Order: sequence, then C-alpha cells, then structure tokens
Amino acid sequence: MNGAIGYYVHHHGRGHRERAMAIATYAPDRFTLIGTGLADLPEPFLRLDLADDRAIDDETFAGADGGGERPDALHYAPFAHEGVRARNHAMVEWMMREKPAAIVVDVSVEAAMLARLCATPTIYVRLAGDRSDPAHLDAFRGARALLAPFHAELDDPGTADWVRAKTRYAPGLAGPGAVPLPQEDAVLVVAGAGGSCIDGNLLAAAASATPDLKWRVVGRIAAANAAPKNLTMLGWITDVGREIARAGVVVGAAGDGVLGAVAAAGRPYVCLPEPRPYGEQTAKARRLRALDAAIVLDRWPDASDWPDILGRARGLDTRRLYQLHEPKGAERAAAFLMEVADR
Repeated sequence: MNGAIGYYVHHHGRGHRERAMAIATYAPDRFTLIGTGLADLPEPFLRLDLADDRAIDDETFAGADGGGERPDALHYAPFAHEGVRARNHAMVEWMMREKPAAIVVDVSVEAAMLARLCATPTIYVRLAGDRSDPAHLDAFRGARALLAPFHAELDDPGTADWVRAKTRYAPGLAGPGAVPLPQEDAVLVVAGAGGSCIDGNLLAAAASATPDLKWRVVGRIAAANAAPKNLTMLGWITDVGREIARAGVVVGAAGDGVLGAVAAAGRPYVCLPEPRPYGEQTAKARRLRALDAAIVLDRWPDASDWPDILGRARGLDTRRLYQLHEPKGAERAAAFLMEVADR
C-alpha cells in the first residue's frame, strides 16, 4: 500500500461528508476522513475527529470570524478560539505521524494552507460559483490538482482557463442510482442540511393546490399549521436516493448531493437554488436552465402556479439531466485521487 491520503471534510451541510464516504469506500485502508462530527462514521472508515471551529451561536457556519483584517489568503481566521487551535494541532500531529501522500481538501483554504506548510501535497475540491477571490486562487495554485464534484457543463463560464485545465470534473459522487419504479403522482421535496427557505406552510399550500398528487418531504422542515392529507413529512432519512428514484417529480435546491442524485435517477427536476457563499447554487442553476435540464425557479412560487410548474417538469427530456451523471463517478474519483497522490 502507498502512503495514507487525508480527506478533509467541511462540516457545513452533509454533501462534503457524503462524497468523502462515497470516494473512500473504494480504498478505505488509504483514506482517512478528517473533520468535525465524524465520530459516528461507520466501519470501515478511518477518521480523525476534530474540535469544532465554529462560533458557539453559529450552527450553520456563516463563516464570519470577527477577527478584523486578515491576509488575503485566508477566509476564516478568528482570534483566541480554542477549537481552531486544537484542530490545527490535531491535523499537524496526524501529518507528522502518518506522513500522508496527499490531503484532499473539501473545502477550506486554511486547511489547504496548513497542509502545504506541513510539506503535504493537496488536491482541492472546487465547488461551483465565483471562486476568483485571492484566497481561493491561492488554494487552487498550491494544489496538485482540483476536483469538481459536478459535470463540466455545469461550470461557470467565467472560470479562468488555467483553473479549468487543472480540474478533474467528477459527477456521480452521489453514488449509483436507485432502481424502484417511479410513482408518477408523487412529488418529492428535498431540503438539504445546509439550510432551506422552504417551510411547512408553503408546502401545505402547494399540496392543497394539487390534491391529485402525493407530496413527500425529506429534510428538517418546520411542520405546517394544518397539513392536507396528501402531504407527508418524512424528516431526515438515510436513503434519499431511493426516494428520489421513485418520485414522479423532484423539487430541490442545486447542491451537489441532491443534484447528483436526481441526475443519477434521471427524474424531472424543479430546481430552487438556495443562497450560498460565492453564488454556488445560483451558478449551477443558471447552467441547468441554459441546458434545459431542469425547471429553474428564482423563488418559491405561489400555490396556484404549481400545477403548471409540475406539468412543465414532466415535459422535460430527462436524458439531458442524466447526461450530467457519471455512473462510476465515485470509483473513478477515488482512482484519480490515488493516482495524483502517488505521483
């Protein structure tokens, strides 16, 4: 076996963790997942659980450090934070002990800088949106390679040519598509763990406006004051891919995890991008609209608009969305990361 590979996992949302697990499955003896909240990872994943670096009242990680001026190469560098000190110490100690061949950084320019200062090559996971700020560009320059967890067709047209040339596009990290037959009268709404503008009352109004359809909702969303019988709140579930595959139409944001699972299943997609740093989701949504691969909405619509929206979604050529999927995406990404680490 060649040297260990670290995989730094950002703790905002679940997409970073899910794709890290999907990749590490193909070489669990080489990848060590590094991040906050990893103590519950199942076997056989190796893990290094780090202290939390968030402010006490910042569960969603807004990224504001309150530190005033900081170097352009950093995004988040608070003063007098014991969690930050502890996590950096743990990472340096792990690198000293394991002497890793590389660290995959998904995502943190600070973790990438720390690894480089510890003489450890990095492979940086590049998300969508406008990442042309100095800190991101320094992380990109310092990495041996970049990994984008989406299809090249979804990349922002404004991305610099040298960044594109350094990028391996890796759709399909949501895992293989599930196989149940779709239920054409079922509408599935997926709310990601990174935050959503959807609430139970909006969903209740939409379901009431389409009484012939069955609405199912995945994610932690506040319950409606009065829910119609055709609305079922499932809460957080582990097998979201199966629910997506059996839906007649999927409604969700433009995060890599949800988008990847919908593409894998080839289901009609109504996309409502959520506000995220650097315009990550709005950038992908613009590309989905340009490719006519989804119905893209700028806001949650009025309840009376849902029958027409869902009708238009059923009329989509779902092959356009499926073409943005790679059935062996996680396996190929793992092979690529190991090849880069072993250079």
